[in-house]
Amino acid sequence: MQALIGFLIAVIIGMTGAGGGSLVVTVLVLVCGMPAAEAVGTSMVFGTIVKLLSAPAYVVRRQYNLRTLVRLLAGGLPGVVAGSLLLRGLRTPELQHTVLAIAGGTISISAVASLLRRGPTSNAPRNRPRWLTWIALPIGLQVGFSSAGAGALAGVTLMSLTPLDPAVLVGTDLLFGLCLSAAGSGLHLAFGNVDGHAAAQLLAGGVAGALVGPWLAMRVPVRTMRAALSSILSILGAQLFWSGIAALLS
Repeated sequence: MQALIGFLIAVIIGMTGAGGGSLVVTVLVLVCGMPAAEAVGTSMVFGTIVKLLSAPAYVVRRQYNLRTLVRLLAGGLPGVVAGSLLLRGLRTPELQHTVLAIAGGTISISAVASLLRRGPTSNAPRNRPRWLTWIALPIGLQVGFSSAGAGALAGVTLMSLTPLDPAVLVGTDLLFGLCLSAAGSGLHLAFGNVDGHAAAQLLAGGVAGALVGPWLAMRVPVRTMRAALSSILSILGAQLFWSGIAALLS
């Protein structure tokens, strides 16, 4: 079952560059009953390997913008380190429930942001690269803390602040998420916040999905997939958020 889940999530990551952290954390917490901090670390390891397999297809097709990616990483990498260190200090049950609520809220916000992603509606310029680093900093913080948000929030940022073509936007988004996941997963591995067995089960299907996703991206409208994914994530994120809040109030 986890292998099938890993395959489907990996296909979505490879097609859209988004949704991996949100989906994996939600499944591990709500379906598998895994603690929030462990789910975040396991999600990052899974996301790193899947994106590492999907990214070469975009690199070979040159569907990424290096200068934009560097600007994002200048803020995102310090943010993910800070978020991972913050999560490490949350050891009590109350704080774990807080993580659950924040992760759920982040997933819902990311999903809504992805639903709002649209093409340009006017001729106004959308080339404000200096803002990318500052916006990427809180995105990295959210990723380190909850493993969610890199794909959807970075995608909306790129859509709003750059004139990138859709395919280049997805590739840049995917590479940004890969770098954040790699940095975060290394820290979470060192902190012991990774379930190796669950990660292996997810990757049993995720490896194939990571290769299929970029191939499907050339044939299935990305916007249609993002809309369906975001609708599902908005509901699952709200459920995760409520689970954390309910536990805190009980």
